[in-house]
Amino acid sequence: MEIKDERIDNGKAFDWGRTSAEYAKFRDIYPEAFYEKIAGRGLCTSGQRVLDLGTGTGVLPRNMYIFGARWTGTDISEEQIKQAKKLSEGMDIEYIAAAAEALDFPENTFDVITACQCFWYFKHEQIAPILHKMLKPNGRFVALLMNWLPFEDKIAGASEELVLKYNPEWSGAGEKVHPIAVPECYDEYFELAFHEEYLLNVHFTRESWNGRMKACRGIGASLSSEKISEWEREHQNLLAEIAPEEFDILHFAALAELKVKK
Repeated sequence: MEIKDERIDNGKAFDWGRTSAEYAKFRDIYPEAFYEKIAGRGLCTSGQRVLDLGTGTGVLPRNMYIFGARWTGTDISEEQIKQAKKLSEGMDIEYIAAAAEALDFPENTFDVITACQCFWYFKHEQIAPILHKMLKPNGRFVALLMNWLPFEDKIAGASEELVLKYNPEWSGAGEKVHPIAVPECYDEYFELAFHEEYLLNVHFTRESWNGRMKACRGIGASLSSEKISEWEREHQNLLAEIAPEEFDILHFAALAELKVKK
């Protein structure tokens, strides 16, 4: 499904379905510590029912399945949901292809709602009351992200510059460590219970880092197949020059836990 949003990439269209195969292969990269931070807050654990918004290929439900929660994952892209179902074979995870703003679960359905790497795509004024309705009393809405740090990590910075060469409209560049910004419209329904920002090293090979960058919004989800191939050849040559066969990329992760107001 093609998406256009003036807040993102200056309104340039993108479609996650176009890069679902690469996404499934190369974007399941969160370290164990990322999931332990969530479970350590008592979130997404045994006895809880959890809704994962913007689930993509089901990375969060699949990797947190061992903690015992009952998961439902939703995503606007049917192609992403197809990959999620394939990768979750043998797990009791429900997947639904739908925009987050279109969900209509009954009141008090979920203990926790998560949004990993997708919070900034939401129509916040519209979705805040929907999330509040679907959560149980004392429920939690948890926004999560993990981004590379281009100014601290030279490989990440060089790769990012190449993305911008091919897609100057991409607004995903230039990340620094920061808390997740929660718009004021949530204040009527939630209070911020906890937030944390922390550094992580994520291990890659040249192949997997190339795949990770190819599966980003600025390349695989928005460029033509010809431009993607051209970018990939140049990126592979770049990595051969500046990166060893295996390396770590410095990232930061952030968590914002919002508690339902009674």
